Amino acid sequence: MKILFIGDIYGRSGREALETHLPTLKEKLNPDAVIVNVDNASHGRGITDKHAEEFFSLGVDCLTGGDHVWDQRQIIAYIGRQPKLLRPINFSETVPGVGALKVRTDDGRTCLVIHALGRVFMNPMNDPFAAVNKIVETNKMGRDVDAIFVDFHAEATSEKMAMGHYLDGRVSAVVGTHTHIPTADNHIMKGGTAYQTDAGMCGDYDSVIGARKDIPLHKFVKGMPGERMIPANGDATLCGCLIETDDNNGRAKSIKPIRLGGVLAQELPI
Repeated sequence: MKILFIGDIYGRSGREALETHLPTLKEKLNPDAVIVNVDNASHGRGITDKHAEEFFSLGVDCLTGGDHVWDQRQIIAYIGRQPKLLRPINFSETVPGVGALKVRTDDGRTCLVIHALGRVFMNPMNDPFAAVNKIVETNKMGRDVDAIFVDFHAEATSEKMAMGHYLDGRVSAVVGTHTHIPTADNHIMKGGTAYQTDAGMCGDYDSVIGARKDIPLHKFVKGMPGERMIPANGDATLCGCLIETDDNNGRAKSIKPIRLGGVLAQELPI
């Protein structure tokens, strides 16, 4: 199975990058499942129902959120009736939405997508390790599902790497999001799980992690609060990765980075 994962969409430039490059990626890579993180898709904070529907119309199978998932108020009602938009699985069970989705491929295979939120340097949250473990234990690769993909939205690289090792051999891939910078550590762990600390964002990299440069610079240089972060709207780089799994056991065969457009060095799996 080929799983195409696209990192955090940041603002208008990120949305335009996805609209521009996703058709080409689907044509060249022929993925079986397309997963996109949308935690900053609408005005740099969360996602609206309108933008979610636009992404689905492009052929996206599953959207994941993060710590900003509730920032656009209308999403609270929408997420309750749209299971393809995930909120972190370690939120309280009383909040709307779900944290996992079984994506069915055209040929009948199943990819279980799990979305979790880290706790280090983040707002208090239920234990992501326990929450992910609970669903993985009842969905065995090669028996219940053909592949399992985990989007771990977390600040600390150590917490992301710990999640990768915790799930090694039990899931197909653990890929981090949230920090917006693509890391160069994509590899297959000893147990057969594909891992990358952060897939990067889809946004303007002539910025400060997607935000217009002048606002965070003012805060860093002056030490004073300023305006709310505003997305930079220059030419965006689409960042993500392509994971290929073994259909016999769900373990990863490869993980390759993707970077298209904008100022970053270009990378496209062959």
